[in-house]
Amino acid sequence: MTSSAPVSAHKRRPVLFWVSGVCAVALVLVPLWMLLGNPAVLRGHPLLPVLLVTAAVVGLLWGVLLWRRRDRSVKRAVARAVGAWTARVAVLALVAMLVWLNPFAYQASGTAEAGSGAGFTLADSPTSITMKPAGATPTRGLIFYPGARVEARAYADILSPAADAGVLVVILKTPLNISLLDGNQARGAMAEHPGISTWTVGGHSLGGVSASSFALGNRDVDGLLLYASYPLDSLRDRSGLQVLSVSGSEDGLSTPAKIDASRELLPADAAFVEIQGGNHAFFGNYGVQPGDGEPSVDRGVAQEQISEATVAFLTQLKG
Repeated sequence: MTSSAPVSAHKRRPVLFWVSGVCAVALVLVPLWMLLGNPAVLRGHPLLPVLLVTAAVVGLLWGVLLWRRRDRSVKRAVARAVGAWTARVAVLALVAMLVWLNPFAYQASGTAEAGSGAGFTLADSPTSITMKPAGATPTRGLIFYPGARVEARAYADILSPAADAGVLVVILKTPLNISLLDGNQARGAMAEHPGISTWTVGGHSLGGVSASSFALGNRDVDGLLLYASYPLDSLRDRSGLQVLSVSGSEDGLSTPAKIDASRELLPADAAFVEIQGGNHAFFGNYGVQPGDGEPSVDRGVAQEQISEATVAFLTQLKG
């Protein structure tokens, strides 16, 4: 008879207990999977690792508490039961959000690895990657916002020719890899380099939206570089701003139709370059992106054209 008590207690455990256990396990395993399985997490802005570690600790403590109270029978009023279920659903939604935030990691093109080149030095900090030209002190600078959930390092290869050409390049590491969470992050980068007299802000996809908004509200920005992107607000009357929009003919996300429609939102003299056969993911080195179009040109060929257009645009700005 004495051995049947634990079995009875086990059978009396409500569904909420097991759902709580699933939540606790998910809060531990998903952050560990991201931290250990994706190097981009630790290479990026520190906010995501902090969030993941916090979630894992909460999940671990919750699991210990559940285990210690596993044989305790808890009766809840209807209102408390509804609140408890709502909280578990919110936790599972948080876990799903963490999975979605898992960033696209840098994938080296060929045998190349993002790093210092012959014409520049690369410095990696918790909030940015800076490529500083060697030799003479640069007077032109580019601050670049990555696309949503894309590691900043993924843009080092395609922007390195600009650094080789004498332009200071700062690739921002945005909070949670979502540039809209700190659209004014470029201001801090500008303050760190007071010697730059001509600033361009740019971005890929969602990063271009943040760059456009920053350019609209900051008159000390001279250029706007858009990679497969377009603004939300009109810059048509933003005087003194030169704009280059580079897009791909096979882009399945920022489609040619969307890019064409953005002409009305940009200054009348904005320049547009379409990479024939290029798609959305060709504007960085991070692999395939869901929802993108099928490219009809080699990645290396497309990226060479993107880099050439970028260098030509940046170097013609007054320095």
